[in-house]
Amino acid sequence: MATFPLGVHGRRVLAAAILALVLLVVVWRHAAAGAPAPLRVAPIAPARASPAVAPPRLVVDVVGAVRRPGLVRLPEGSRVADAIASAGGLRRGAARAAVNFAAPVSDGQQVLVPAPGAAVAAAGADAGAAATSSGPVSLSSATAEQLDALPGVGPVTAEKIVAYRQQHGSFRSVDELDAISGIGPSRIADLRGLVVP
Repeated sequence: MATFPLGVHGRRVLAAAILALVLLVVVWRHAAAGAPAPLRVAPIAPARASPAVAPPRLVVDVVGAVRRPGLVRLPEGSRVADAIASAGGLRRGAARAAVNFAAPVSDGQQVLVPAPGAAVAAAGADAGAAATSSGPVSLSSATAEQLDALPGVGPVTAEKIVAYRQQHGSFRSVDELDAISGIGPSRIADLRGLVVP
């Protein structure tokens, strides 16, 4: 087999041809294999908001001289004023001064707005208390002075009732008075009708 000597120029041409051939093969293989598939990214689902936890609700019974007496639902931390507003507000002539609008309400409490001229007879002849026009006293919101005005309840017992309420929360029943030292079944019987939880 005969060989032909290549000059410098011939070697360059041969190297360029080989390089072109290699590039051609690489391009052909790449095209034959197809372009790589585009990277597919699954859409990101929006984060699901956790269900909102409803704030605790209180159910309060508003009765007496209000426009829409009955049960109202209030957020925790509500006051007597909120309960009365939810019941449509006061009726004309309601005994507004007999109601502590700033008192907090509790679940199951009854808020009584006395009607004009409403009177509650004092229980027990030994009580020495006249009938009041303010209606029953709320054990859950009355001041020590209001409790002291009840028949058979002096300042010491009134303070015990307030202390009990602060420690245990609002009264749910008049019978809870039995848990307070100095108040027995006969005193509770005397107070029934004069007080509400």
